[in-house]
Amino acid sequence: MVKFRPAPGAVRPVKSKLSFAPLALAAFLSACALPETAASQAPAKAMVAAANPMAVEAGLKVLRAGGTAVDAAVAVQATLGLVEPQSSGLGGGSFMTYYDAKTKKVTAYNGRETAPMAATPKLFYGDDGKPLNRTTAILSGRSTGVPGAIAMLSLAQSQHGKLAWKDLFGEAERLADGGFPVPRRMAAAAAGRGAQAATPDAVAYFTKPDGTKVQAGEIMRNPAYAATIRKVAAEGPKALLEGPIAEAIVAKVHEGELPGALTLADLKAYQPKATPGLCRPYRVYVVCVPGAPSGGPAVLEALGILQHTDIGKHPNDVEGWYLFSQASRLMYADRDRYIADPDFVDVPVEGLLDPAYLAERAKLIGPMPAATVAPGKPRGAGVRAPDATKEVSGTTHLVIVDQWGNVVSMTTTVESTFGSGRMVHGFFLNNQLTDFSFNPEDRDGAPAANAVAGGKRPRSSMAPAIVLDRKGRFVAAVGSPGGPSILAYNLKALVGMLDWKLPVQDAINLPNLIAGGSFYAAEADKFSPEVKAGLEAKGIKLTSGFGAEGSGLHGIEVTPQGLRGGADPRREGVAKAP
Repeated sequence: MVKFRPAPGAVRPVKSKLSFAPLALAAFLSACALPETAASQAPAKAMVAAANPMAVEAGLKVLRAGGTAVDAAVAVQATLGLVEPQSSGLGGGSFMTYYDAKTKKVTAYNGRETAPMAATPKLFYGDDGKPLNRTTAILSGRSTGVPGAIAMLSLAQSQHGKLAWKDLFGEAERLADGGFPVPRRMAAAAAGRGAQAATPDAVAYFTKPDGTKVQAGEIMRNPAYAATIRKVAAEGPKALLEGPIAEAIVAKVHEGELPGALTLADLKAYQPKATPGLCRPYRVYVVCVPGAPSGGPAVLEALGILQHTDIGKHPNDVEGWYLFSQASRLMYADRDRYIADPDFVDVPVEGLLDPAYLAERAKLIGPMPAATVAPGKPRGAGVRAPDATKEVSGTTHLVIVDQWGNVVSMTTTVESTFGSGRMVHGFFLNNQLTDFSFNPEDRDGAPAANAVAGGKRPRSSMAPAIVLDRKGRFVAAVGSPGGPSILAYNLKALVGMLDWKLPVQDAINLPNLIAGGSFYAAEADKFSPEVKAGLEAKGIKLTSGFGAEGSGLHGIEVTPQGLRGGADPRREGVAKAP
């Protein structure tokens, strides 16, 4: 049960046994505001950029204590799971790209959830033989996969940490036990119209003793989360994947009319992965991301296409955005057809990133946009059905650089807002399996690469990026949440920094444009009238609104004066030095 208490100094109503008082709103908003210059722009040798100031401070405390970037990432994730539960947490998954300053090597860590071994390609079909309504599927027990974020962090920390694992959770435990000011985005999500916010678990979690929903700035406690954090600190990922918490997870996903097939054996068998980062040259740089099933290969393909253009000569103008939009469309067409879990299907990553193939794709960018964009036929591609999987909001991104120059770029998620809306031991469970294709094949019987299978990881758009120079030295790191729009958000930031030579904060601030198929969703009011008119003259009409959540870009770059960070003003994040 979640408990609430008044802010320090607040006056308790005489007749109330338990009051619920707000913090000074101005102070709270000030703490959440993106710093103009201050810490995020000051010369620094270490830095944390994440979506909530409390999580950033948790990471900074670890860095001050002599911890590494991975040590700090554990603390940041543990805190985000408490103060940003709509986006990520102990019950979710993650991809991390890690740069080792000493060896100059990049490693990709895969903490993506896995489907139960009993899952079949028609996991999300109803008794009528038709695919389930998406909301019904998300809220069902079938949507939850084995959570992998903590297991992934444990693996990375065992290889790159300096502090003891048990000492990385103190700030999350303190806030959960002692209370924390409710962030604006968390309160808005709790009061929103999303189906997950209306589940019995979510309603119980976010409802105050007087029957109203939690408000921004009010003090909230989560003793159940604190107890879980203490157990994770003492036992590592085993605390979640075996024993009482694992039993609670299995019991929770088996509730309801559409129970899941998750078992204790599925949880115990989970293994995160560590592989060399997927790196490709881009102009004078090298960009590194995780491989499939992440969105990394797609981002690299888009950059490879843009390498054949002069987008660098068109910073934030009509032609620049036109080239950006057309490379995006080509990227999405290929990604939707071919990317999936390479342990189960042949994913033609080498073919998609082959210089000759990229050059051919770039030739499809003409003076006017094509009405439709078809996937190409890269080397190694088999016969695959088109995939219309709809990823939704519920993700966050963090970047950390430590005093030794090691770097973490990590995207982490519970999939939808508050995941499946089901909660155990103080945290929400993911609905990550709805990232699989609901239809395992097309009308002609061609298989979907991203079809469900037991033990398989669903395709993801998460693509945490690290940029190096040609000598292997760290240049920048960036990433974003945003469902399928992650690919365009990350691409925008990379183009802004690498091609248009913008500071990381200015690149993040650029308006968002998501181009796929025949649609051009955008923050239309943030584009200049000249750019909008110029794009419309080229046959592109920007449409306000997105099919998924807005961006939450966070990044850090190297400058001659030291590190410089950026946090998306569309959220509550900050970038700060110790």
